[in-house]
Amino acid sequence: MIRQLQPWHENLKKRQVKAPKIYVRDSGLLHALLGLTTDREILSHPKAGFSWEGFAIERILGAVRPDAAHFWATHSGAELDLLLFKRGRRFGVEVKFQDAPRLSPSMRTALKDLRLDHLGVIYPGKTRYPLGARVTAIPLADLAAGNSETLICRAPADSP
Repeated sequence: MIRQLQPWHENLKKRQVKAPKIYVRDSGLLHALLGLTTDREILSHPKAGFSWEGFAIERILGAVRPDAAHFWATHSGAELDLLLFKRGRRFGVEVKFQDAPRLSPSMRTALKDLRLDHLGVIYPGKTRYPLGARVTAIPLADLAAGNSETLICRAPADSP
């Protein structure tokens, strides 16, 4: 019912968060616990983004089936929702409950400090598009279409 995502720490110069992140694996259960019964109540609740992030993370992990999964955060504010290891490569995932996500300073820091092969920004939209070198905005619905290999584990052809 609960997913405990462990932090990733390496011997980096930055102070890193070492406490695990906790998610309710079933967003319907979370909504019931919060007393939310309609879409309007869910979308207007302060935990709507947290709920969607947990839902997305469960779908990503189920589709990608990484060798290992962690989150990463520093005490200075840089963070990455998922750091996935698959076949000896590193992939970052940032989950955004926004219509048009953009590349953020935190994402740039994660790309550099974690030496990511690719960073996928998962969002509720419908269009896949590049956000920068090795960074792509990817609709969560792409997972349902069975595109997990090109989604996270291989940099897409349309990325610069």
